[in-house]
Amino acid sequence: MTSYKTIRVEKKEGIGYLTLNRPEVRNAFNQEMIAELREALGLIDKDEGIRILIITGAGKAFQAGADIAELSVMAPMDILRWNEGIVRINAALEKLRQPVIAAINGHAMGGGLELAISCTLRVIEESAKMALPEVKLGIIPGTGGTQRLPRLIGKGLAAELLLTGDVISAEDAYRVGLVNRMVPDGEAVRAAEDLAQKIMKNAPIAVEMAKDALEIGKDLPLEHAVQYSQKNCVTCFSTRDMKEGMNAFLEKRKPDFVGK
Repeated sequence: MTSYKTIRVEKKEGIGYLTLNRPEVRNAFNQEMIAELREALGLIDKDEGIRILIITGAGKAFQAGADIAELSVMAPMDILRWNEGIVRINAALEKLRQPVIAAINGHAMGGGLELAISCTLRVIEESAKMALPEVKLGIIPGTGGTQRLPRLIGKGLAAELLLTGDVISAEDAYRVGLVNRMVPDGEAVRAAEDLAQKIMKNAPIAVEMAKDALEIGKDLPLEHAVQYSQKNCVTCFSTRDMKEGMNAFLEKRKPDFVGK
């Protein structure tokens, strides 16, 4: 895999691992990380050997949002271009061919929470906390949090978190559906791997088509979303894996999917 300065990218048995690697600043975004993430996600999307991507953070934090030291000295137009880079990263995660699991191994604050909710699934360690505290700094979340959060947990609770900047615990995040699983400290990546293994038992093209229908359909009127999903379903009927899955069901055996 390509070598980077601010992230690590690895691949093992069908799972890609993307580790944010600036632990000295709690993995905060800087310009170099933004550029490296955009490049890495493009390469991962094209890698047929990666079926699931797990994103986590080095050290004790998942991701702490923006590198305030870098951001505070920028001119407004430079900030806009800098911020747009993160907006595109979050959009790329949603559009990625592979499902993406955020293994939240520590605090996910500001842009870190926005990054996590751009992933397909989220696993959080029990001592980790999450927040969108931007209003306490005189700004608002700028890379999708104001839009993705209410779509995920509803307008009322999202409004409370956005307007107060309050921290939400892992337990409460799990209770309200902000994350899929809560696990003991130190277990986020392992739990994400377990979830990845369950997904990887299924037909690769069907998983890809299901994720695509989910991400595209959520922003469409229901009737249009159903029509879009129907086309993805019919696409699956043209695959060898569909025939294998049907035959395996009738023959009462495990299917042997090949991704074709």
